[in-house]
Amino acid sequence: MYDLLIRNGTVVDGSGNPRYRADVAIQDGRIAAIGDVSGRAKRELNAEGQVVTPGFIDGHTHLDAQMHWDPLGSSSCWQGITTAVMGNCGFTLAPSSKSRRGLVVRNLERAEDISGAAMEAGIDWRWTTFREYLDVIDALPKGINYASNVGHSALRTFVMGEAAFERACNDDELALMRRELNDALAAGAIGFTTSRGEGHATSDDRPVASRLADWEEIRQLVLEMRHYEGRVFELAPPSASRFGDIEVRRRFHNELLNLSLASGATVTWGLIPLAGVTAEELPLLDRAAASGAKLIGQSHSRGIYLLYSFLTTMPYDWLPEWKKIRSLPIPQQCQALKDPNVRRTLFESAKNAVFTEAPTADSPRAPDFEQMVVWQNALPPNPTMKDMAAQRGVHPIELFIDLAAETNLEQFFYQPGLRWDMDALVEAMRHPHCVMTFSDAGAHVTQQECSLQTYLLAHWVRQKQAFTLEEAVRMITLAPAKVWGFHDRGLLREGMVADINVFDPDRITPTLPVLLHDLPTGAPRLESRAEGILATIVGGEITIQNGEHTGALPGRLIRR
Repeated sequence: MYDLLIRNGTVVDGSGNPRYRADVAIQDGRIAAIGDVSGRAKRELNAEGQVVTPGFIDGHTHLDAQMHWDPLGSSSCWQGITTAVMGNCGFTLAPSSKSRRGLVVRNLERAEDISGAAMEAGIDWRWTTFREYLDVIDALPKGINYASNVGHSALRTFVMGEAAFERACNDDELALMRRELNDALAAGAIGFTTSRGEGHATSDDRPVASRLADWEEIRQLVLEMRHYEGRVFELAPPSASRFGDIEVRRRFHNELLNLSLASGATVTWGLIPLAGVTAEELPLLDRAAASGAKLIGQSHSRGIYLLYSFLTTMPYDWLPEWKKIRSLPIPQQCQALKDPNVRRTLFESAKNAVFTEAPTADSPRAPDFEQMVVWQNALPPNPTMKDMAAQRGVHPIELFIDLAAETNLEQFFYQPGLRWDMDALVEAMRHPHCVMTFSDAGAHVTQQECSLQTYLLAHWVRQKQAFTLEEAVRMITLAPAKVWGFHDRGLLREGMVADINVFDPDRITPTLPVLLHDLPTGAPRLESRAEGILATIVGGEITIQNGEHTGALPGRLIRR
């Protein structure tokens, strides 16, 4: 007798091959049979009208902190994610002793918008080395599977202390970092990550620790992975690698290619959908593959954006007139927006605001009302601020205030980080050496939501028909499984781990995000759910059914 039998579904197996009708039987956490299954099961799931796919894999998350207080893995679990890779961009909670945990928190709380107070209250720090950290998270209850990288910033502060934020390492310090990295990889870390990105700064307004390293330090650490088959080096690139002098860009690209060849590691980073960037970086991926190197771009299904609302942050919160109102409790803000004098003051100060021409990652950015969208529907179309303001006969700033007042401050607005090129975005998603991932789940918790996978299926497959369902499912299952070396999942085959989604392709969609205050200390975060998913199965157990958690927590730590 099987443990679970999924009957009458249409299998989209993750390979990209055509769908077919079949039953899927599960026994002891693995797929036992696919086809016309005649046996009985302890539990059956009727998948008539549904597709049955592998569970979705997200290769770029920052769930490192959240998993300590949120066993379920929200919002990823609601999006059909069954396996998440964390520890990206050089940010991990280990290695670090409890007495030095403030150094690790300093790297995370501003760069990834994770509340330092929440981390202090929600994490039981019971490790020093990365090996010990893996043992701790291995024992935590989990609703999804996790794999973890070793973060460069944590590695530096573990060895160098405060000096990690001030200078490059010396030879002795590099030797200690190499030793700890080797032990972490031997214990099962999936890879090593770093950040060179100027947007990654600490809570005390300094570069995160990894940005103080010279390239030779990074190269020496990555070369340690030549002793471990199939590991991944992920990095957040510097802006000069995309927008700098052509020779600077070429030199950086060649360094990545040569580093992959020398280390045997897969090198991966987030591709941004600008035509000038993809025109250089996509051919680089092809050139690397032809030379035997493994360079993988991480594509996105939306393009990175920032969310604004009166419940979270607004572009004008730095203005004194806005600070006065925005510092009030929410009910009093709602009341204040009914006062014509307050509304006039907010409008005039915002209209006359002068933004810096070259904003840093955390400095205020002037709204682009031609691009900024009033987020009324989970899927396009949504009106731009410019268009809706014109329809109402008001200034876009007045529209900000009007919509906030009309919705008890709950209206969200989103603005692309840059003027993304949707043709370049689709080209990157379609490229054979890119994976559609990069959700950042667990980070930027009041600035972004993480519905990349369901948005791909709802918008790019169903609405735009840019991809077939089979192509899209492969992009978020087998493709990332191959990059991160998950050889026993990402595909529906007998003997594979039974991480599975069952959903209606005509209904699957992300929902609009909602703001919750459920982090430790009551700190806020955005949660995004999905509709149209009948069931998510992790390790053979149904964890989510009809949008509700079943109580099962069968997730595991995947070690290499």
